Amino acid sequence: MTTLEQAESAFGAARPRLFGIAYRMTGSVADAEDLVQEVWLRWQLADRDAVHNPEAYLATAITRLAINESQSARARRETYVGPWLPEPVDTKADPQVGAEQGAVLELAVLMLLEKLTPTERAAYVLREAFDYPYREIAEIVQASEVATRQLVSRARKHLADERKAPVGRADQRKLLEAFVAAAQAGDLAALEKLFAEDVVSYSDSNGAIRAAGRPLFGAQNLAKIISGWAPSFWAGAEASFVEANGLTAVRLRKDEGTFAIITVTASEGGIDQVMWLVNPEKLTAFE
Repeated sequence: MTTLEQAESAFGAARPRLFGIAYRMTGSVADAEDLVQEVWLRWQLADRDAVHNPEAYLATAITRLAINESQSARARRETYVGPWLPEPVDTKADPQVGAEQGAVLELAVLMLLEKLTPTERAAYVLREAFDYPYREIAEIVQASEVATRQLVSRARKHLADERKAPVGRADQRKLLEAFVAAAQAGDLAALEKLFAEDVVSYSDSNGAIRAAGRPLFGAQNLAKIISGWAPSFWAGAEASFVEANGLTAVRLRKDEGTFAIITVTASEGGIDQVMWLVNPEKLTAFE
């Protein structure tokens, strides 16, 4: 095997993990792919004879690039129109994202990670999704091991404080199916019954189509709005269930293709989040 073939082999073996790290750090498939490509270019130019552990070298490169990308992405999102949601991925069809542990993948979790610092997010992703030892994480994020443990601890506490204990996947699907049926029928009472009192709805369109420009709160309020949308939003739509980021979602299609991916998160009190992804740029995985 030539030197370049060895480089390609090492990179190919690491690529699913590299993509998984980058996607969890950015919430964007395109950004993650760009970062993986950048690492490949750097790997070709590196003094590979001096690299004793290619996997560690590549993981360090992708994580540090992702930290930088996360910092610039926050500035770009200041001009985003309406709520921003992570780009959904088809975890049944895409082995790169589903590879290794499926942790730190749900859209609701990725949304919460947006509130962390990029370094906290990196440490948490490496530990929770890929089970890196703290010593290795510390080297990657350029912090002491003690500081790294504190980064992960703060991230865990933030998620625990911000998120209710979710129901299991089977119950999440049942609630989503009931939500879709009630929403299609414009059934105000059924919708209100499904929602937790403090339910919140996010619609990600970036202004590409008409959608709520801010989060919508409250069971009664949201039920009224969704039942009012029903005649126009669901008319002529073909609904099918898919897997997005490890949870069941509904895909809506019309003649021109997919126009929405909708999913919910739920706890003991009922559906507590509804996420509407209607920005065409974020629907390519479900065409």
